[in-house]
Amino acid sequence: MAYVQKYVILTLLLLSIFCINQTVKCDDDNDDDDHLDEEDILLAGINSYRATLNLTALIENERAECLADEIADQFKYQPCTNTTGSNTIPRTEPEIFNYPNLLHKCHLNVNTTRDGVILPVCVPNLDSTLVLSNYTMSRYSNYLNDTKYTGVGIGSEDNWIVVVLTTNTPEGRFW
Repeated sequence: MAYVQKYVILTLLLLSIFCINQTVKCDDDNDDDDHLDEEDILLAGINSYRATLNLTALIENERAECLADEIADQFKYQPCTNTTGSNTIPRTEPEIFNYPNLLHKCHLNVNTTRDGVILPVCVPNLDSTLVLSNYTMSRYSNYLNDTKYTGVGIGSEDNWIVVVLTTNTPEGRFW
């Protein structure tokens, strides 16, 4: 019974995201708008998912978003494989080079990011339904289900999208 209930909730969630994604696109040459749309769609999907679990919505965090953008930019030349993103075996995620420099660029220090978590996903063409399911139907869902995470930053580049979850503790506020 619980399995059926979860299946129905997930189906409704994915359907709502699909409906949100059906927006009219202009012939604008600015590709950055597409990334903003993908990030906004993912945030709406994650917050809808959390709402089905009676969890509070994640609040956008500018510095976490900066870090997510920088990490996505770093990953953009890495190909999608069966061992990237949410399918990665724990502790074998793609390496983040120059992490201290990325923190500095985003006006962060390691002491205020310790409790946060970085969740990279690689999905060809960043298909919004597949991106959301990579977060909600994988080991990453454990983080999304955790009440200690209260904030989020999302960045994307090419086939990569990165979610950075923050907490409201001094070690995870990303200030």
